[in-house]
Amino acid sequence: MIIFNRIRYKNILSTGNAFTEIDLTRNKTTLIIGENGAGKSTVLDALSFVLYGKPFRKINKPQLINSINERGMVVELEFEVGKNSYLIRRGIKPGIFEIYQNDNLISQNASARDYQDHLEKNILKMNHKSFSQVVVLGSSTFVPFMQLPAAQRREVIEDLLDLQIFSTMNNILKERISENKSDIRELEYQIDLINEKIEMEKKHLNNLVINHRKTIDAKKKQITEFEGKITKESTELDSIQNEITALETRISDKDKTESKESKVKEGIQTLQRRVKKISKEISFFHDHENCPTCQQDISIHFKEQMVEDRSGKLSEASETLDMLEKKRDELETRLEQIFEVNKQISELNSQISDRNRNIFTYNEFISSLNKEITELSQKVDEVSNDGNMIEELKNQLSDFQKQKTDLGEQQTVYRVGSEMLKDSGIKSLIIKQYVPVMNKLINHYLQQLGFFVQFELDENFSERIKSRFRDEFSYDSFSEGEKMRIDLSLLFTWRTVAKLRNSVSTNLLIMDEVFDSSLDAGGVDEFLKILEGLTSETNTFIISHKGDIMVDKFRSIIRFEKQGNFSRIAV
Repeated sequence: MIIFNRIRYKNILSTGNAFTEIDLTRNKTTLIIGENGAGKSTVLDALSFVLYGKPFRKINKPQLINSINERGMVVELEFEVGKNSYLIRRGIKPGIFEIYQNDNLISQNASARDYQDHLEKNILKMNHKSFSQVVVLGSSTFVPFMQLPAAQRREVIEDLLDLQIFSTMNNILKERISENKSDIRELEYQIDLINEKIEMEKKHLNNLVINHRKTIDAKKKQITEFEGKITKESTELDSIQNEITALETRISDKDKTESKESKVKEGIQTLQRRVKKISKEISFFHDHENCPTCQQDISIHFKEQMVEDRSGKLSEASETLDMLEKKRDELETRLEQIFEVNKQISELNSQISDRNRNIFTYNEFISSLNKEITELSQKVDEVSNDGNMIEELKNQLSDFQKQKTDLGEQQTVYRVGSEMLKDSGIKSLIIKQYVPVMNKLINHYLQQLGFFVQFELDENFSERIKSRFRDEFSYDSFSEGEKMRIDLSLLFTWRTVAKLRNSVSTNLLIMDEVFDSSLDAGGVDEFLKILEGLTSETNTFIISHKGDIMVDKFRSIIRFEKQGNFSRIAV
């Protein structure tokens, strides 16, 4: 059983930044009153939001935030389930969603949706639809059980009787049936495939041997071609090497010629310096009459003697220089010839490198081809000697056929289980047991509310209503006040059944403006008697505009009022 203890909220709808707190166990019956817009029904939206993340009334979720403060909306709810105490804190701007169990935060590693599923399925064990049928009855948004489609009626009853496990089991079973069918189809495909392989295997083996041998012959032919290319390249290499040897013989004087050229160039440079020096001395004696150093006169005889001596030396040096320059030119011509021969030798060496690379590449090809021939020869031997291939395929076929038989037996079991888990199976048997109990309770509450008809729900939750004169009616045949009596009888019935089943049993019952619409004075009195007759564990909150005429009928009163732009509980 869920015991709701306390709810606190702020910045939701007309509530301001100060927390509004309501003790949900304060009394057996509590009347909530106030002017329109004072914030009476805010508790419904706060309770729905903190439990299910959505408002109770038909408004958008962002509209829950107080339009003046525009942030800091928080709702906190404390409750107990068995020996565990829980606190849920949920808010907007900033977004908050926390669940505490015995003061410890439950891990939030999962997504918000999974976190919500954990809350609904493992803690509350009640979805929003059951919540709005068993815990809260709001006149503005509440859809009575009798106005729900058949599928939704069944949903509510299954929640009450805790039959969701069978629906969950049925969904899991449907997945397994689908997987079973898929596995059988896959096995049938594999069986057909293996049969085809067995038929084709012999032909395939024969073709494989023939193809391998053809490939071996083709590769041997390639090897012969490459060996011929290697022989040709080797012959051409010998020819080029002979040509290089002949050319090297022609330039055997290369080192000697280079040495001579160096010496001749050195001699030319020496003679050029000597010629320059002698010419400078001759010019001196031509151009000067006295010595620049001692300032003494130079005699004409001495000058002529010196010029003649120097002129002889200059002539001798010039002749030698001409001879050396001619020798230098001869040596340079020879070196140019040697350079051209070296160039030819270099080109021939490049050809040798190219042909050696070709020979290496051809040898690599031959080595690779020989390796491939060896591998293919082994494969030919393996294929020729392999008599177990077809036998292996037959063994596989036998295994697949056995698996298919097992899956067929499993499919039969699944079908039986599926029939049991259908709405007409186990769930139907359980519902059959409870339908008489439900009908008895519904009629009990109808009589307490002063509505004397015979109300019956069948196993499909279609109603049959008879008057005391045995006339048959439908739900829509009655007035709004009579419909309200039926709706209230169903509400109390669902709560009683939930208590019996311990499924969605709770201490809390909230009704919004129930007295303000369709119940007459007599109906109100009878309804209040029913509330007083509920168990001591039930805490009922009635939201009403007619507070003034009912204050004395309730044990506790909460009055909401507007102060400024914000609603609060009046002191």
